[in-house]
Amino acid sequence: MELGTVAARTIVIYFVILIVLRMMGKREIGQLSIVDFVVSIMIAELAVLSIANASVPMAEQILPMVVLMLIQITLAFVSLKSDRLRTFIDGKSSGREKIDEQEMRKKRYNYDDLIIQLRQKNVETPADVEFAILESSGDLSVIKRMKEEAESNDHQACLPLPLVLDGKVQNQHLEKMNRTPLWLRQQLRKLGYRDIKKISYCMMTGENQFYIDEKQER
Repeated sequence: MELGTVAARTIVIYFVILIVLRMMGKREIGQLSIVDFVVSIMIAELAVLSIANASVPMAEQILPMVVLMLIQITLAFVSLKSDRLRTFIDGKSSGREKIDEQEMRKKRYNYDDLIIQLRQKNVETPADVEFAILESSGDLSVIKRMKEEAESNDHQACLPLPLVLDGKVQNQHLEKMNRTPLWLRQQLRKLGYRDIKKISYCMMTGENQFYIDEKQER
């Protein structure tokens, strides 16, 4: 194979991959879903084969990359509308006030992983943790325990968890905060929000204080 041909194919494939990845959207490596990860590996493998195998027309080698891109974009769009598909692809975050060994076994997450990630958050021991969430990306979000019990109780009432997500009430998060869907609806009505389906994101930021983002009109 001529060096000029290799160089030309490398340049073409480079820009094709650049365009494909830009079309797929921006995510950090630690935030890649299973679909993103699989597609990235397959595109990388196809890129190597495209450069090394000059006997196959370039169009035939670029086509599989475009197909993979369309699959990823389609799944990403559908997952925006489907909670089940989003959970299947991205996984589900889990949070507890106490160490949940059963959930750790499900996630194949051991105590060494826990202690390492706590140290990375400048937390010395699990006793200093008020609430921890193992995100679907594998990262650990930690809320430190307040020094005074009264402050801790107030803090528990406004954990940074979404109460409404894409127009749907997150009942499991309300339970963690000792609140009910009825209480949430009453609070939102006081603020002038009568239709929860029009709210894209809502979380509690303080005592009877909320951050609310409404869906944009199309």
